[in-house]
Parts: sequence; structure tokens; C-alpha cells
Amino acid sequence: MEGVDASNLDLEKVGPQGNVAEVDGFRCSVDELVMKVDKLEQRVNEVEKFYLNASIKQPNTSKNTSSGKYKDKEKHVPGFKKLQLEASRGEAAAAKRMQELMRQFGTILRQITQHKWAWPFMQPVDVEGLGLHDYYEIIDRPMDFSTIKNQMEARDGAGYKHVREIFADVRLVFKNAMKYNDEKSDVHRMAKTLLEKFEEKWLQLLPKVTEEEKRREEEEAEVQLNMQLAQEAAHAKLARDLCNELYEVDTHLEELREMVVTRCRKISIEEKRNLGIALTKLSPEDLSKALEIVAQNNPLFPASAEEVELDIDAQSELTLWRLKFFVKDALEVQGKITSKGDNSNSVNLAVTNPNISAASKRKKEICDALVKNAKKRNKKPSK
Repeated sequence: MEGVDASNLDLEKVGPQGNVAEVDGFRCSVDELVMKVDKLEQRVNEVEKFYLNASIKQPNTSKNTSSGKYKDKEKHVPGFKKLQLEASRGEAAAAKRMQELMRQFGTILRQITQHKWAWPFMQPVDVEGLGLHDYYEIIDRPMDFSTIKNQMEARDGAGYKHVREIFADVRLVFKNAMKYNDEKSDVHRMAKTLLEKFEEKWLQLLPKVTEEEKRREEEEAEVQLNMQLAQEAAHAKLARDLCNELYEVDTHLEELREMVVTRCRKISIEEKRNLGIALTKLSPEDLSKALEIVAQNNPLFPASAEEVELDIDAQSELTLWRLKFFVKDALEVQGKITSKGDNSNSVNLAVTNPNISAASKRKKEICDALVKNAKKRNKKPSK
């Protein structure tokens, strides 16, 4: 959006005090637009960042999102609060099912602890009383059935969360005994026998554990997908709102630009002549942009045609002021580039890039047309 700097324009139709007041009013309006655009830019960056991250994660979820089941879900996406509530209920239901599995595991554990050979493993090993000075050098993590029982009964959140955790600790009880005691010792043989019995009983419960784990995995995947779809829906709405707000800003800016131009002085004949000459000095890219400015207020103007004849006198004041400031800025940039010695770059591009070469040819044709129009105006008798 090419703007018009109100502070650089000569206003008419109002007195000197009115000029200052109107310029200040325009300046305030522009400042408000700039602040609004800055906020919109932050929100646009947020949307762009979301979709960039979504595109990076897309390969991992392509299998799920391509199925009919998940496509149906996209038709209706519940809100975040409802999804969080559903996720919380799902977690509570899953925890209840896991508690039932741990209760069934407790039956297996009681059968093992009631065995006549279970007594050596019921309490923590009395390392000092038995004089087992090397016990902690061999055993990294001591375990016993009383410790397991206490953790199973814990209600402060420090207890077991999964039945496999209990299974691992029960195995550790027997593995520790087998590791520390010699194979021929009674404790080693007792631990080995109980471990075999325990694992046989565990295999009976394992299918239920596996089924619950699979169910939980599917539920978590569904929750994750629903949250993703909700985020996408929210950002899609945000993108639509941003488009509407950007359109409003653009409309406001255009109205402000036209308001400024209606209050500024007319472009003089000399300024029009200088503008025509300045246009011939633009680069092909900037010349194309200048022609687009002309086309914005003149839909019939063939800005993209191979041959263009531009009549400066036929352009509106709005177009002339916009061209004047655009050309001024473009030539200043070109001057800075030239002072840095970048001309050779432009020449090489024009030779190697056929599009640039075509643009250069088009520039020459437009420049010739501008000069032709300038000559016509010079031949007109002065009144």
C-alpha cells in the first residue's frame, strides 16, 4: 500500500491554521493505522507460525487424517473447553480401568506371597544384621513385598500408575535374590521357583493389560487429533478475521489517501514534465510498479501490455501524486545501489535473464512514448 505523506503536501481551500490542523489530523490517522497494522502483523505471524509447524508435523499424521473416520470429524470440531473436559473424563475412565487391572494383579501377588517359600522376600533385607557388607555393591535397587504393598496402597499420588510398574518390582524382588545368592543356595532356588510361578500367572493377565494399553493409545491419539483440528479451526477463523481487518485497513488508507489528495494543490505542468522524464530513468521492475499504480485508478489501462502509451496529462491528481512519491523513492534507492557499484549486476541480469531483457525492451518503448507526449505538449502554443 503506497501511502501519501500529508506533511509533504501543500494544502488549499483552508487557511494556514486549518492546514496545520488538517495535517495533524492526517498524521494521527496514519499513526493509528500504523499501530493497527503492527498488531495485525503480529497476529499474521502467529497464524503463519502455526501453519508452518502444522506442515512440518503433517507427514507423521498423514495416515490418520487420510482415513474416512477422521475426515468425518473435521465436519464438526468442538471447542477447546469441551475437548479439555472430554480429555479429563477420558483420563479418569482410563485410570479407573487401570485400577481394576491392578486389583486383579493384587490377587496374583497374594497367591505368590502366601506361598511357603515367600517368607525371605516379605521384608527388606537386613543388611547389617546379616553382615552382608557387599550387598549394596551388588544390588543397585533393593526391593521386597512389603515395599510393593505400601506403594500399591498409597493414596497421595506417589503410588503405582500402571500395572506393569508393579510387575517390574515383583520381578526385581526375585532377580535381586538370584543375583546376590549362589545358584546352589536355598534362597536362589526359592526365588527362581516363585519367579516362574509368578510369570505364569502374569501371562494370564497380560492380554487384558495389552488390550487396555492399545485402547488408551487410541484414545490419546483421538484426543490429540481433536485438539489439532480445534486449533486449525481457530486459526482458520483468525485468518478470515485478519483478511477482513486488513481489507478494512486498506479501504481506510485509500479513503485517507484520496482525502489528502483532494486537499492538496494541483500538480504543475513543470512537475508533470519532470515526472515523465523521471519515469524514463526507472529500472524495468520499478517501471512495472509505476504502471501498476496508474492501472489501479484506471482499470482500462493496459499495464501489462507489450506496448504502452502513457499520457501524463490524462492522469488523475491521486495517480500523479502517488507516481511522484513512488518515483522519488525508487530513484533514491537506485542512486544508493549505483553508488555501491552494483550496476554490473543489473547488466548481467539483463543479459542472462530473458524476462529482464523483455522488460528492458518494454521500458524503452514506454520511455519513447513519454518523450513523444512531452514533445507534443512543448509544441502547443502558449496562451
